[in-house]
Amino acid sequence: MKSNITKTGLFFGSFNPIHLGHLMIASYMIEFTDIDDVWFIISPHNPLKEKSTLLPDVNRLYMVNIAVEDEPRFKASNVEFHMPQPSYTIDTLTFLQEKYPTHDFTLLAGSDIFPTFHKWKNYEQLLSLYQFNIFPRPFTKAHPYENHPSIAYVNAPLIEISSSFIRNGIKAGKNMQYFLPDKVWKYIDEMNFYR
Repeated sequence: MKSNITKTGLFFGSFNPIHLGHLMIASYMIEFTDIDDVWFIISPHNPLKEKSTLLPDVNRLYMVNIAVEDEPRFKASNVEFHMPQPSYTIDTLTFLQEKYPTHDFTLLAGSDIFPTFHKWKNYEQLLSLYQFNIFPRPFTKAHPYENHPSIAYVNAPLIEISSSFIRNGIKAGKNMQYFLPDKVWKYIDEMNFYR
């Protein structure tokens, strides 16, 4: 008998812009792990990132929406737009857990979070309360949380595309069309973003 708990993967990011690598990872989590659906949590401002390179929240949300609209198991979430900034993962999770009691949340994150993980607000509480599905990212080394029971390493393909690579390519006048969902590329091109 299927339980009424939905196992939801939370994929936090600036999505500046969302690209095919993000969608591949989300799809991998649904197809190859016990995750039922993936919510893309667009961060208005990651406290560990510079804000000046960010497109406005509304444009990044729109790009995620058009990137995921044909996949019912993907959802774009602007939950952090309505929370105090900068946004902290622990606060967002506390809010989501109260609002969606039938969802069991798992954090989806790249192995590149670990060098700064100790700077996250209440990171020990996060590890004690939530499961992390960690996918590989280039150039990341071992870290102290490697054998923590809340951390599951997922053997997803190593994807070396990054949003900064795409932004830099567009700025340099390169055709970055094939790194992005069609609708996202068309929107970026029409709006002259990242030039």
